Amino acid sequence: MERRDYAILNAAIRWRSSDAEHVDHRYLGAVGPLRDCLPGQLGSCLESGASYTACRESFSAGRLAPPFDEALVRTIDRRLFKSRPRPRITVVPQVGRFYPMYFLENEAFPLPEDRRPFRILSMDDQRMTVDANHPLAGSPLEVEVRMERWLEAPAEPGACPDVTSRLTDGGPGMQAELREGETDFCSNEPFSREDSAEDTEFYRTPRLVQHIDSQARAFISDLYARFLQPGMRVLDLMTSWVSHLPEDAKDFHVVGLGLNREELDANPQLNDRVVHDLNTCPRMPFDDAAFDLVICTVSVEYLVRPVEVFTEVARMLKPGGKLVVTFSDRWFPTKAIQLWTELNPFERVGLVLSYLRQSGGFRDLKSETWRGWPRPQDDKYAGQLDLGDPVFAAWATRV
Repeated sequence: MERRDYAILNAAIRWRSSDAEHVDHRYLGAVGPLRDCLPGQLGSCLESGASYTACRESFSAGRLAPPFDEALVRTIDRRLFKSRPRPRITVVPQVGRFYPMYFLENEAFPLPEDRRPFRILSMDDQRMTVDANHPLAGSPLEVEVRMERWLEAPAEPGACPDVTSRLTDGGPGMQAELREGETDFCSNEPFSREDSAEDTEFYRTPRLVQHIDSQARAFISDLYARFLQPGMRVLDLMTSWVSHLPEDAKDFHVVGLGLNREELDANPQLNDRVVHDLNTCPRMPFDDAAFDLVICTVSVEYLVRPVEVFTEVARMLKPGGKLVVTFSDRWFPTKAIQLWTELNPFERVGLVLSYLRQSGGFRDLKSETWRGWPRPQDDKYAGQLDLGDPVFAAWATRV
Protein backbone atom coordinates (compact mmCIF):
# COMPACT_ATOMS: atom_id res chain seq x y z
CA MET A 1 0.00 0.00 0.00
CA GLU A 2 1.33 3.45 -0.97
CA ARG A 3 2.57 5.56 1.94
CA ARG A 4 0.84 8.94 2.23
CA ASP A 5 2.75 10.63 4.99
CA TYR A 6 5.83 11.94 3.11
CA ALA A 7 5.50 14.27 0.13
CA ILE A 8 6.99 17.09 -1.92
CA LEU A 9 4.90 20.14 -1.03
CA ASN A 10 4.44 23.78 -1.84
CA ALA A 11 2.27 26.14 0.17
CA ALA A 12 0.67 29.57 0.12
CA ILE A 13 -0.24 31.95 2.91
CA ARG A 14 -2.95 34.59 2.48
CA TRP A 15 -3.60 37.65 4.59
CA ARG A 16 -4.91 41.20 4.45
CA SER A 17 -3.38 44.53 5.34
CA SER A 18 -5.55 47.60 5.75
CA ASP A 19 -6.25 48.19 2.04
CA ALA A 20 -4.73 45.23 0.18
CA GLU A 21 -4.81 41.44 -0.08
CA HIS A 22 -1.62 39.38 -0.24
CA VAL A 23 -0.58 35.84 -1.17
CA ASP A 24 2.91 34.35 -0.78
CA HIS A 25 3.68 30.99 -2.43
CA ARG A 26 6.59 29.02 -0.97
CA TYR A 27 8.20 25.78 -2.12
CA LEU A 28 8.59 23.46 0.89
CA GLY A 29 10.24 20.44 -0.73
CA ALA A 30 10.27 17.07 1.09
CA VAL A 31 8.12 17.05 4.23
CA GLY A 32 7.14 14.20 6.51
CA PRO A 33 5.60 12.73 8.49
CA LEU A 34 2.90 15.16 7.41
CA ARG A 35 0.79 14.95 10.60
CA ASP A 36 3.81 15.91 12.69
CA CYS A 37 5.40 18.50 10.42
CA LEU A 38 2.50 20.62 9.16
CA PRO A 39 0.66 23.08 11.39
CA GLY A 40 -2.92 22.51 12.49
CA GLN A 41 -4.81 19.77 10.70
CA LEU A 42 -3.15 20.23 7.32
CA GLY A 43 -1.11 17.03 7.54
CA SER A 44 -4.09 14.95 8.57
CA CYS A 45 -6.12 16.48 5.75
CA LEU A 46 -3.53 15.57 3.10
CA GLU A 47 -3.18 12.03 4.41
CA SER A 48 -6.89 11.39 4.78
CA GLY A 49 -7.93 10.82 1.15
CA ALA A 50 -6.38 9.56 -2.06
CA SER A 51 -7.94 12.38 -4.08
CA TYR A 52 -6.69 15.18 -1.82
CA THR A 53 -3.88 17.13 -3.41
CA ALA A 54 -4.50 20.40 -1.55
CA CYS A 55 -5.78 21.36 1.90
CA ARG A 56 -6.55 24.75 3.40
CA GLU A 57 -6.82 25.97 6.98
CA SER A 58 -7.22 29.37 8.70
CA PHE A 59 -5.05 30.36 11.65
CA SER A 60 -5.79 33.17 14.07
CA ALA A 61 -3.20 35.90 14.66
CA GLY A 62 -0.28 34.65 16.71
CA ARG A 63 -0.59 30.94 15.87
CA LEU A 64 1.98 30.85 13.07
CA ALA A 65 3.89 34.13 13.23
CA PRO A 66 4.76 35.27 16.77
CA PRO A 67 1.91 37.16 18.49
CA PHE A 68 2.02 40.94 18.54
CA ASP A 69 3.91 42.19 21.62
CA GLU A 70 3.48 45.82 22.72
CA ALA A 71 6.84 45.58 24.50
CA LEU A 72 8.49 45.34 21.07
CA VAL A 73 7.21 48.80 20.14
CA ARG A 74 9.52 51.35 21.70
CA THR A 75 10.41 55.00 21.44
CA ILE A 76 14.19 55.33 21.61
CA ASP A 77 16.90 57.92 21.25
CA ARG A 78 17.52 58.40 17.56
CA ARG A 79 21.26 58.13 18.19
CA LEU A 80 20.76 54.41 18.90
CA PHE A 81 20.21 53.90 15.16
CA LYS A 82 23.56 53.06 13.61
CA SER A 83 24.02 55.33 10.62
CA ARG A 84 27.23 53.40 9.85
CA PRO A 85 26.23 49.76 10.56
CA ARG A 86 29.12 48.51 8.43
CA PRO A 87 32.30 50.05 7.02
CA ARG A 88 31.70 52.23 3.95
CA ILE A 89 27.91 52.06 4.40
CA THR A 90 25.91 55.11 5.47
CA VAL A 91 22.19 54.69 6.18
CA VAL A 92 19.69 57.50 6.63
CA PRO A 93 16.64 56.15 8.50
CA GLN A 94 13.21 56.64 6.91
CA VAL A 95 9.74 56.33 8.41
CA GLY A 96 7.94 53.14 7.42
CA ARG A 97 11.08 51.37 6.23
CA PHE A 98 12.42 48.08 7.62
CA TYR A 99 15.98 47.55 8.83
CA PRO A 100 17.88 44.58 10.34
CA MET A 101 17.99 44.52 14.14
CA TYR A 102 21.77 44.96 14.15
CA PHE A 103 21.22 48.51 12.88
CA LEU A 104 20.28 49.38 16.49
CA GLU A 105 22.67 49.70 19.41
CA ASN A 106 22.32 46.88 21.94
CA GLU A 107 20.59 48.99 24.59
CA ALA A 108 17.67 49.78 22.26
CA PHE A 109 16.01 46.37 22.76
CA PRO A 110 16.53 43.41 25.11
CA LEU A 111 16.92 41.18 22.05
CA PRO A 112 19.92 39.44 20.52
CA GLU A 113 21.67 41.31 17.75
CA ASP A 114 20.43 39.58 14.60
CA ARG A 115 18.97 40.15 11.16
CA ARG A 116 15.29 40.14 12.11
CA PRO A 117 13.62 43.30 10.78
CA PHE A 118 12.30 46.24 12.71
CA ARG A 119 10.19 49.05 11.28
CA ILE A 120 10.40 52.77 12.00
CA LEU A 121 6.88 53.96 12.83
CA SER A 122 7.64 57.64 13.43
CA MET A 123 10.64 59.88 13.95
CA ASP A 124 11.81 63.39 14.75
CA ASP A 125 15.25 64.92 15.28
CA GLN A 126 15.73 63.33 18.71
CA ARG A 127 13.50 60.26 18.95
CA MET A 128 12.19 57.42 16.86
CA THR A 129 9.45 54.88 17.51
CA VAL A 130 10.34 51.42 16.25
CA ASP A 131 8.43 48.16 16.00
CA ALA A 132 10.42 44.91 16.29
CA ASN A 133 7.41 42.61 15.97
CA HIS A 134 7.35 40.04 13.17
CA PRO A 135 5.95 41.69 10.00
CA LEU A 136 2.98 39.26 10.13
CA ALA A 137 2.33 39.70 13.86
CA GLY A 138 -1.33 40.50 14.41
CA SER A 139 -2.41 39.10 11.04
CA PRO A 140 -4.75 36.10 10.74
CA LEU A 141 -3.33 33.76 8.08
CA GLU A 142 -4.89 31.27 5.72
CA VAL A 143 -2.56 28.46 4.64
CA GLU A 144 -3.05 26.24 1.62
CA VAL A 145 -0.69 23.27 1.18
CA ARG A 146 -0.41 21.48 -2.16
CA MET A 147 1.05 18.04 -2.70
CA GLU A 148 3.28 17.75 -5.78
CA ARG A 149 4.03 14.04 -5.34
CA TRP A 150 4.18 11.37 -2.65
CA LEU A 151 7.54 10.09 -1.40
CA GLU A 152 8.67 6.80 0.02
CA ALA A 153 9.20 7.21 3.76
CA PRO A 154 12.85 6.99 4.83
CA ALA A 155 13.92 3.99 6.90
CA GLU A 156 15.04 6.33 9.69
CA PRO A 157 12.91 9.47 9.61
CA GLY A 158 14.76 12.63 10.55
CA ALA A 159 13.54 15.77 12.23
CA CYS A 160 10.70 17.70 10.63
CA PRO A 161 11.67 20.75 8.60
CA ASP A 162 10.60 24.01 10.23
CA VAL A 163 7.61 24.51 7.95
CA THR A 164 6.07 27.33 9.98
CA SER A 165 9.21 29.49 9.81
CA ARG A 166 9.64 28.79 6.11
CA LEU A 167 6.08 29.98 5.52
CA THR A 168 6.30 33.18 7.55
CA ASP A 169 9.94 34.31 7.49
CA GLY A 170 11.94 36.03 4.78
CA GLY A 171 9.82 39.11 4.29
CA PRO A 172 6.08 38.46 3.84
CA GLY A 173 4.25 41.22 5.65
CA MET A 174 6.85 43.85 4.80
CA GLN A 175 4.77 45.03 1.83
CA ALA A 176 1.99 46.26 4.13
CA GLU A 177 1.38 49.97 4.41
CA LEU A 178 1.79 51.77 7.73
CA ARG A 179 -1.31 51.74 9.92
CA GLU A 180 -0.83 55.47 10.46
CA GLY A 181 0.89 57.69 7.92
CA GLU A 182 2.83 56.72 4.81
CA THR A 183 6.17 55.04 4.27
CA ASP A 184 8.83 57.54 3.27
CA PHE A 185 10.00 56.26 -0.09
CA CYS A 186 10.76 59.75 -1.41
CA SER A 187 13.70 61.12 0.61
CA ASN A 188 17.37 61.14 -0.37
CA GLU A 189 17.05 61.11 -4.16
CA PRO A 190 15.38 57.69 -4.41
CA PHE A 191 15.05 57.89 -8.20
CA SER A 192 18.69 58.63 -8.92
CA ARG A 193 20.59 56.04 -10.95
CA GLU A 194 24.22 55.14 -11.44
CA ASP A 195 23.79 55.72 -15.17
CA SER A 196 21.76 58.90 -15.60
CA ALA A 197 22.16 59.06 -19.37
CA GLU A 198 19.04 58.78 -21.50
CA ASP A 199 17.72 55.25 -21.69
CA THR A 200 17.60 55.32 -25.47
CA GLU A 201 21.40 55.14 -25.43
CA PHE A 202 21.53 52.15 -23.06
CA TYR A 203 18.91 50.25 -25.04
CA ARG A 204 20.25 51.16 -28.48
CA THR A 205 21.68 47.64 -28.84
CA PRO A 206 19.03 44.88 -28.79
CA ARG A 207 19.24 42.28 -26.03
CA LEU A 208 17.48 39.18 -27.33
CA VAL A 209 18.03 37.19 -24.15
CA GLN A 210 15.82 35.94 -21.32
CA HIS A 211 16.11 38.01 -18.14
CA ILE A 212 14.56 35.45 -15.76
CA ASP A 213 14.52 31.64 -15.71
CA SER A 214 11.89 29.46 -17.38
CA GLN A 215 10.02 28.69 -14.17
CA ALA A 216 9.68 32.37 -13.25
CA ARG A 217 8.44 33.08 -16.77
CA ALA A 218 5.83 30.34 -16.35
CA PHE A 219 4.61 31.84 -13.06
CA ILE A 220 4.20 35.23 -14.75
CA SER A 221 2.46 33.77 -17.80
CA ASP A 222 0.01 31.87 -15.57
CA LEU A 223 -0.70 35.05 -13.62
CA TYR A 224 -1.42 37.09 -16.76
CA ALA A 225 -3.70 34.31 -18.03
CA ARG A 226 -6.04 34.97 -15.10
CA PHE A 227 -6.83 38.44 -16.41
CA LEU A 228 -7.18 37.73 -20.13
CA GLN A 229 -10.56 37.52 -21.84
CA PRO A 230 -11.31 37.12 -25.57
CA GLY A 231 -11.38 40.41 -27.44
CA MET A 232 -9.29 42.35 -24.92
CA ARG A 233 -6.89 45.13 -25.86
CA VAL A 234 -3.66 44.69 -23.92
CA LEU A 235 -0.77 47.13 -23.48
CA ASP A 236 2.59 45.49 -22.77
CA LEU A 237 4.47 48.31 -21.07
CA MET A 238 8.27 48.57 -21.29
CA THR A 239 8.37 45.36 -23.28
CA SER A 240 10.99 43.77 -25.52
CA TRP A 241 11.13 40.64 -27.67
CA VAL A 242 9.09 38.55 -25.16
CA SER A 243 5.71 39.51 -23.72
CA HIS A 244 5.34 36.68 -21.15
CA LEU A 245 1.70 36.25 -22.17
CA PRO A 246 0.35 32.69 -22.53
CA GLU A 247 1.49 31.27 -25.87
CA ASP A 248 -1.86 29.60 -26.53
CA ALA A 249 -3.92 32.75 -25.95
CA LYS A 250 -4.70 34.26 -29.36
CA ASP A 251 -7.97 36.17 -29.29
CA PHE A 252 -6.76 39.56 -28.08
CA HIS A 253 -4.91 42.58 -29.45
CA VAL A 254 -1.51 43.40 -27.92
CA VAL A 255 0.25 46.74 -28.22
CA GLY A 256 3.89 46.78 -27.16
CA LEU A 257 5.65 49.90 -25.90
CA GLY A 258 9.41 49.68 -25.51
CA LEU A 259 12.75 51.31 -26.29
CA ASN A 260 14.29 49.15 -29.00
CA ARG A 261 12.62 48.70 -32.37
CA GLU A 262 14.51 45.50 -33.21
CA GLU A 263 13.38 43.88 -29.95
CA LEU A 264 9.77 44.91 -30.56
CA ASP A 265 9.86 43.61 -34.13
CA ALA A 266 11.11 40.24 -32.84
CA ASN A 267 8.14 39.88 -30.47
CA PRO A 268 5.60 37.57 -32.19
CA GLN A 269 2.77 38.36 -29.75
CA LEU A 270 2.60 42.07 -30.58
CA ASN A 271 0.03 43.42 -33.02
CA ASP A 272 1.27 47.01 -32.79
CA ARG A 273 4.62 48.42 -31.69
CA VAL A 274 5.51 51.84 -30.25
CA VAL A 275 9.01 53.06 -29.40
CA HIS A 276 8.72 55.46 -26.47
CA ASP A 277 10.89 56.53 -23.50
CA LEU A 278 8.71 56.78 -20.38
CA ASN A 279 11.49 58.32 -18.31
CA THR A 280 11.69 61.23 -20.74
CA CYS A 281 7.96 61.53 -21.34
CA PRO A 282 5.45 59.63 -19.15
CA ARG A 283 2.60 60.75 -21.44
CA MET A 284 1.81 57.95 -23.90
CA PRO A 285 0.28 58.24 -27.40
CA PHE A 286 -2.95 56.37 -26.65
CA ASP A 287 -6.56 57.45 -26.19
CA ASP A 288 -8.43 57.48 -22.89
CA ALA A 289 -9.89 54.10 -21.90
CA ALA A 290 -8.06 52.40 -24.79
CA PHE A 291 -7.07 49.19 -22.96
CA ASP A 292 -8.63 46.43 -20.88
CA LEU A 293 -5.33 45.27 -19.37
CA VAL A 294 -1.85 46.75 -18.94
CA ILE A 295 1.09 44.55 -17.98
CA CYS A 296 4.62 45.54 -17.01
CA THR A 297 7.19 42.75 -16.66
CA VAL A 298 10.60 43.01 -14.94
CA SER A 299 10.89 46.71 -15.78
CA VAL A 300 9.22 48.83 -13.08
CA GLU A 301 12.56 49.23 -11.25
CA TYR A 302 13.82 51.50 -14.06
CA LEU A 303 11.06 54.13 -13.83
CA VAL A 304 12.23 57.52 -12.52
CA ARG A 305 8.71 59.04 -12.67
CA PRO A 306 6.62 56.01 -11.69
CA VAL A 307 3.59 57.77 -10.22
CA GLU A 308 3.21 59.86 -13.38
CA VAL A 309 3.41 56.68 -15.46
CA PHE A 310 0.84 54.87 -13.29
CA THR A 311 -1.45 57.89 -13.46
CA GLU A 312 -1.17 57.80 -17.24
CA VAL A 313 -1.93 54.07 -17.24
CA ALA A 314 -5.08 54.76 -15.24
CA ARG A 315 -6.14 57.26 -17.92
CA MET A 316 -5.65 54.70 -20.67
CA LEU A 317 -7.44 51.83 -18.89
CA LYS A 318 -11.17 51.23 -19.15
CA PRO A 319 -13.08 51.31 -15.84
CA GLY A 320 -12.62 47.87 -14.31
CA GLY A 321 -9.41 47.27 -16.29
CA LYS A 322 -6.29 46.15 -14.50
CA LEU A 323 -2.63 47.09 -14.25
CA VAL A 324 -0.42 44.09 -13.36
CA VAL A 325 3.24 44.63 -12.47
CA THR A 326 5.70 41.75 -12.08
CA PHE A 327 9.39 41.70 -11.23
CA SER A 328 12.15 39.47 -9.87
CA ASP A 329 15.50 40.02 -8.18
CA ARG A 330 17.56 40.54 -11.35
CA TRP A 331 17.99 43.87 -13.14
CA PHE A 332 20.53 46.08 -14.91
CA PRO A 333 22.37 47.59 -11.88
CA THR A 334 23.32 50.89 -13.50
CA LYS A 335 19.73 51.61 -14.63
CA ALA A 336 17.68 50.60 -11.56
CA ILE A 337 16.68 53.45 -9.26
CA GLN A 338 18.73 53.75 -6.08
CA LEU A 339 15.76 53.10 -3.80
CA TRP A 340 15.04 49.75 -5.46
CA THR A 341 18.51 48.44 -4.61
CA GLU A 342 18.08 49.33 -0.91
CA LEU A 343 14.80 47.53 -0.23
CA ASN A 344 13.91 44.02 0.84
CA PRO A 345 12.07 42.29 -2.05
CA PHE A 346 8.78 42.43 -0.16
CA GLU A 347 9.34 46.13 0.50
CA ARG A 348 9.65 46.53 -3.27
CA VAL A 349 6.15 45.08 -3.53
CA GLY A 350 5.07 47.72 -1.02
CA LEU A 351 6.76 50.39 -3.14
CA VAL A 352 4.81 49.35 -6.25
CA LEU A 353 1.59 49.29 -4.21
CA SER A 354 2.41 52.84 -3.07
CA TYR A 355 2.74 53.91 -6.73
CA LEU A 356 -0.77 52.53 -7.33
CA ARG A 357 -2.14 54.41 -4.31
CA GLN A 358 -0.46 57.70 -5.21
CA SER A 359 -1.70 57.60 -8.80
CA GLY A 360 -5.25 57.90 -7.45
CA GLY A 361 -6.88 55.82 -10.16
CA PHE A 362 -6.97 52.32 -8.69
CA ARG A 363 -8.83 50.16 -6.17
CA ASP A 364 -8.65 46.55 -4.94
CA LEU A 365 -4.89 46.39 -4.45
CA LYS A 366 -3.34 42.92 -4.40
CA SER A 367 0.08 41.30 -4.28
CA GLU A 368 1.25 37.76 -4.98
CA THR A 369 4.72 36.23 -4.73
CA TRP A 370 6.47 32.94 -5.60
CA ARG A 371 9.79 31.95 -4.01
CA GLY A 372 11.96 29.04 -2.97
CA TRP A 373 11.52 26.72 -5.98
CA PRO A 374 14.63 24.83 -7.17
CA ARG A 375 16.38 26.38 -10.14
CA PRO A 376 15.29 24.77 -13.43
CA GLN A 377 17.84 22.34 -14.84
CA ASP A 378 17.71 24.05 -18.24
CA ASP A 379 18.84 27.38 -16.75
CA LYS A 380 22.38 28.60 -17.40
CA TYR A 381 22.89 29.07 -13.66
CA ALA A 382 21.81 25.51 -12.77
CA GLY A 383 24.59 24.00 -10.64
CA GLN A 384 25.70 27.46 -9.51
CA LEU A 385 22.51 28.64 -7.80
CA ASP A 386 20.19 26.36 -5.85
CA LEU A 387 17.04 28.47 -6.05
CA GLY A 388 15.19 29.73 -9.10
CA ASP A 389 14.33 33.36 -9.70
CA PRO A 390 11.52 34.54 -7.42
CA VAL A 391 8.52 36.39 -8.82
CA PHE A 392 6.81 39.34 -7.16
CA ALA A 393 3.56 40.85 -8.45
CA ALA A 394 1.29 43.74 -7.58
CA TRP A 395 -1.91 44.73 -9.34
CA ALA A 396 -5.05 46.80 -8.99
CA THR A 397 -8.31 47.63 -10.74
CA ARG A 398 -9.10 50.91 -12.46
CA VAL A 399 -11.84 52.77 -10.56
